[in-house]
Amino acid sequence: MVGRRPEEAADFAARFGIPRHGVDLDLALGDPAIAAVVICSPTDLHAAHAEAALRSGKHVLCEIPLATSLAETDRLIALADETGKRLMVCHTQRFFPPLVEARRRIAAGDLHPTAIVSRYLFDRRNTINWKGRTRSWTDNLLWHHGGHAVDAALWLLGVGPNEEVSVAAQVADPDPDLRTPMNLSLAMRTARGQIATVAMSYHARLPAHDYLIIGEETTLLFADNALRGTEGPIVPASGPDPLGVALPAQDAEFIAALREDREPAISARAIRPAMAALQAAQDQARTSNVSR
Repeated sequence: MVGRRPEEAADFAARFGIPRHGVDLDLALGDPAIAAVVICSPTDLHAAHAEAALRSGKHVLCEIPLATSLAETDRLIALADETGKRLMVCHTQRFFPPLVEARRRIAAGDLHPTAIVSRYLFDRRNTINWKGRTRSWTDNLLWHHGGHAVDAALWLLGVGPNEEVSVAAQVADPDPDLRTPMNLSLAMRTARGQIATVAMSYHARLPAHDYLIIGEETTLLFADNALRGTEGPIVPASGPDPLGVALPAQDAEFIAALREDREPAISARAIRPAMAALQAAQDQARTSNVSR
């Protein structure tokens, strides 16, 4: 285990029974006994750490976001292909049981979605993470949580790795203290004319996280960790926190991909449409700020 601070690295290693730990990433990556690396570093370091791990001959499971630009994403996709190593990204919502069932119905042709409306709203006016721990760095609404919501919406719509999606975005001015936008919205249109609308905020004191899937046959709603349709409940909530089911399934998929020598379900290539949409939103935000 590699951390940034010796004391915290030692505490973490002791808590989880990890016999070897330190703060030197290059030393760890040079260890031939290590086959795979899990990257949980601050957002802006993910791309560099993933590149270093791939170049050292390790498979990589990277926390979202894989990168904070489409160019970095494409470079990592190419590097994974070049090295023959597996590169998976933690777009964990693809493992939420209600969303898995919604995607199954869409893939089977039981539902032909024409639009998705999603909200991902919560309060993050400080640098405290979802576990209540204070961070030494600032989160990124667009690339981190925007990555979750945009990828899930495009995945539900069946957008493939090579499909183009048009994007219209509104991104708020950066917060004066955290120096990052706290509100944004994206409207996306697929090549088949489907519309996905995503509204996000770090300012909402009443949280909301849902996907309304509007189809020709019916309408489905994922909310409160459950899926229901016009006919009533479809997939009940598996508990108060969907991550309790999704995280083990996600990690199991990564290990299975390594053992079976195949591309993982959520490879860097699979999430490229979402990364392209986020890049378009960031470019539009920069253009808007310059024009003002």
